[in-house]
Amino acid sequence: MHTEGATPPLGAQDVLAAVGTGLWRWDNSTGTVALDEQAAELLGLPPGPRTVHSSVIRGRLNAEDYVDLNSAVSLGLAEGTVAEARLRVVGDDGKLLRMLHTRLRWLRDDSGREPTLAVGTLFEMPERGRFRRATDVERRSREAFLLDAGRALAEADSTAEVLRVAASLSMPGFSPDGLAVFAREGERLRIIGHHGHRQGDEQPFLEMPIGTDYPAALVTRTGRAIYLPSPETYKERFPATWPLIEPLNRSSWAFLPLVVAGQTIGAWLAAFRDPVAFTPDERSVLTTVARMLAQALSRAHLQESERELSDGLQRTMMPTHKRDIAGMTLAARYVPTGGGLQIGGDWYDVIDLPSGRTALVIGDVQGHDVRAAGLMGQLRIALRAYASEGHRPDAVLSRASRFLAGLTAGDDRDRAERERAERGGGGLESGDLDDQRFATCLYLEVDPATGMLDIARAGHPDPAIRLGDGTTIVRHTPGGLPLGVDPDADYPTTSIALDAGEVLLVCTDGLLETGGHDLDSGWQRVIDVLYEGPTDNLEVLADALIAAVHGPPSHHTTGPLADRREDDVALLLLRRGDAEDGLAFPPRRTVLTIGQDEPRQIRGARDEVRSVLHDWDDPEQVDAAVLLASEVITNVLVHTDGDALMTLEVLGRPLCRRLRIEVADASDEMPHVRTPGELASSGRGLVMMDVLADAWGVRPRGQGKCIWFELYEQDGNGTGEPGDGDAAGGAAGGAAPMAVPPSPPDVG
Repeated sequence: MHTEGATPPLGAQDVLAAVGTGLWRWDNSTGTVALDEQAAELLGLPPGPRTVHSSVIRGRLNAEDYVDLNSAVSLGLAEGTVAEARLRVVGDDGKLLRMLHTRLRWLRDDSGREPTLAVGTLFEMPERGRFRRATDVERRSREAFLLDAGRALAEADSTAEVLRVAASLSMPGFSPDGLAVFAREGERLRIIGHHGHRQGDEQPFLEMPIGTDYPAALVTRTGRAIYLPSPETYKERFPATWPLIEPLNRSSWAFLPLVVAGQTIGAWLAAFRDPVAFTPDERSVLTTVARMLAQALSRAHLQESERELSDGLQRTMMPTHKRDIAGMTLAARYVPTGGGLQIGGDWYDVIDLPSGRTALVIGDVQGHDVRAAGLMGQLRIALRAYASEGHRPDAVLSRASRFLAGLTAGDDRDRAERERAERGGGGLESGDLDDQRFATCLYLEVDPATGMLDIARAGHPDPAIRLGDGTTIVRHTPGGLPLGVDPDADYPTTSIALDAGEVLLVCTDGLLETGGHDLDSGWQRVIDVLYEGPTDNLEVLADALIAAVHGPPSHHTTGPLADRREDDVALLLLRRGDAEDGLAFPPRRTVLTIGQDEPRQIRGARDEVRSVLHDWDDPEQVDAAVLLASEVITNVLVHTDGDALMTLEVLGRPLCRRLRIEVADASDEMPHVRTPGELASSGRGLVMMDVLADAWGVRPRGQGKCIWFELYEQDGNGTGEPGDGDAAGGAAGGAAPMAVPPSPPDVG
């Protein structure tokens, strides 16, 4: 209370109003500005205190001044100082109403988080204030520099590249000639890059405790910039380190914190040979560069950490050393996708077996994420364990399928239960277990002594064999479901022979279906590379296959003109010994087993015949060979209880070659030629053989028999002879078209 007639006490608001000063408060979290009555009046708003959106303030100020205000406020936040700016208030017609001066300070708390509230004052000032405004030329120069610096730092993808860009920055009007970047590592500060200093100048500062009386250490501890415009200022503030700095012949220094997500990760030093006053504009430029540099360094460090992690994962999940197989050459490649962790679900492996043979494994777990990589590692270990126990290929894949099915089902159940618990739900529903993963895989055992390959396939692309003369055959082998789909699935085993000089290719679908290709066009791309590539150097051939998918040559084929790393790629190349010496035209040989319970493989046999005869001169003879081979194989499957073994061989020089196809089975009953009636549904097989083949016959074997036929390629005059000096007809293979026994079964 006060006595009557006494003067009432004045509040702070009354004093500010008396001197024409208003108060305002900015809230970055909501984008609003609170104004008292005087501040609203100075900004030309209706009288009375109010809270408005920041866009209202922007509409009352000159556009350039609003930009300067933001720069000043950002600088004050970075340096922990008061921000000052001159503001021109304009009316609705764009004319100048008054000139204001503002001072703003950020309100910090003890949480360590970046503040969101700033409070300050507004008062009117004469038009000619004491704050120098940058000219249009200076402003454009500064903006151009910051845009260029931001672009260059954003494109840098490694710490070394970031430091190189930082060293090349040329600031408008006050470029530093000495730079250094310090990184905090625990309680120590270390130089990770410097520029503009003589060799050895950096030695005293390479590594120091964070408590050292040195500007960079102090900036890292406090997160506030330090500007030293003269040697006297430096000597006065940091006398302990001045003797180390004096010989470097600099006149001004700026030490700025490198802050990422509110945490100071280091400091940036910019040293100047000529004196710099560090005006607000100059400090604003330095602060902006420091922020961009901190973000670039953090991003580069994260990318390098991810690369190091993915490289480590790749090293642990792939064979640790190159395996040697006696009499054979092996090459392997793994190329991850272009984004994210540089590892996915593809893998390959080479396993030494107890039998002395060697197993080659290649596979692809569904997906390209971390979970796919983890499942791949677990599945690879399981496959190695099953193979090392001595199981056959089919048993190895059957066990691996059960392992993956149980593994992914358990992972899915755990994940679904966690998600249900987080949602506050009850038990599991049918849709909660829809992320079960599967994997394709091809497993083969190699016998180096004989060149025999035992192959089991689980939903994986077929293998391919490049013959001695460059012809490539995609070997259609029977297979089962992908691993993890059906725990009780069967995986048939196929045996094929790899002759001297031939190359086996097994790969994941990333090598085939990348760049807009399907399996057919993808295989054609691979076949072209195998035909032209050097088989005497599998490493060069492997690089050529990868380049055809990911390199510049891929941009001339199917698919968009973009980086082709759409999928992981894994491949294995295996070559057996050397081809026969002294043959100008190496023979083409292929062997294929058609299972009794796999009649669909007959189509694969037909495709294989066409592949081997891809450059045969007479297309009608190719059709005849396909028809006869299909007919003989079908008869074996229909009239016997065993499998059919087809052996195909091409000998001789082009235009004078001999094709010989043998189909063997385990039945001792011999076929005979019949004369079927007009309406008969069978009995024409040997008749066609007699009409279409140049020579044919049936040869008994130790167990079973072999039906064979030959076709002779004709030159342009139709005078071709059997290749390699072999006689036609019955002399071929040492057996003539034989006389048919009295009572063998039909071959229809």
